[in-house]
Amino acid sequence: MPQATEMMRGALSAIGGAKGLDAPAKKVSGWVTAATRATPVKNLLSGSWLGHQLHPMLTDVPIGAFTSATLLDLFGGDDTAAASRRLVGVGILASAPTAMSGASDWSDTIGEDRRVGLVHGAMNGVATILQTASWFARRRGHRGVGAGLSLLAMGLTLGSAYLGGHLSFARGVGVNNTAFQDETTTWTDVAADAELTEGALTRVDVDDVPVLLVRQRGELRAISAVCSHAGGPLEKGTLDDSGCVTCPWHGSRFDTADGAVKRGPASVPQPRWDVRVEEGRVLVRSAG
Repeated sequence: MPQATEMMRGALSAIGGAKGLDAPAKKVSGWVTAATRATPVKNLLSGSWLGHQLHPMLTDVPIGAFTSATLLDLFGGDDTAAASRRLVGVGILASAPTAMSGASDWSDTIGEDRRVGLVHGAMNGVATILQTASWFARRRGHRGVGAGLSLLAMGLTLGSAYLGGHLSFARGVGVNNTAFQDETTTWTDVAADAELTEGALTRVDVDDVPVLLVRQRGELRAISAVCSHAGGPLEKGTLDDSGCVTCPWHGSRFDTADGAVKRGPASVPQPRWDVRVEEGRVLVRSAG
């Protein structure tokens, strides 16, 4: 096991450091960004309506279908041929929305994460091609050939899943950047009311937690200042007339009234803070 671990770490290091992948990654990312520019499309694929990213949930369907088909190939009898072919078909169909949501998430990464993600997606793409060839072979009655193709595809899928797990759990791609912020239940003095001008984005710290203060049409609002998507500084973003702030890093947009996601790639709302003014001082606390 130690040798296998070192081999996997070496492969990850090689992929992450392969700067030759940057050019094709930039081109593909540009295509994806153009295809997902419309807010409804980006929100759908990002899982902004779901409360967390859509892609990890969708992966269960093709992986489960392909795995079940392979198990039937290995341990089922001749009477399971039709079932295994149908499972491969389900996996192929489910791969399309899974790949689309994954590509949308990946297009907002940079550097090592983008390189590893590109290889992750490419391996899944080749695996899907092999599974498609398997389906056609099975349909022509060549189950043995189809099973072999599926088994080869599963090897690529497992390798790709390892890369995906590395991105999520080792690199933290897609993890809510506000998840571990401490709550402050007591009213805390953070600024002078006179210092907060109309339309300005002001960052203050409450027990080491960055908070964004906004005054719009005379109303004070507060949400966490670190973008839940990738940790972008919201105080360096832009505020529109509807009271939404746009993150300067990847364009996620949040309603400052309640922290709700109005545009992805963010899928988790910003924590909201209560605000009040006493004797010319602005006080905030975590919203209950």
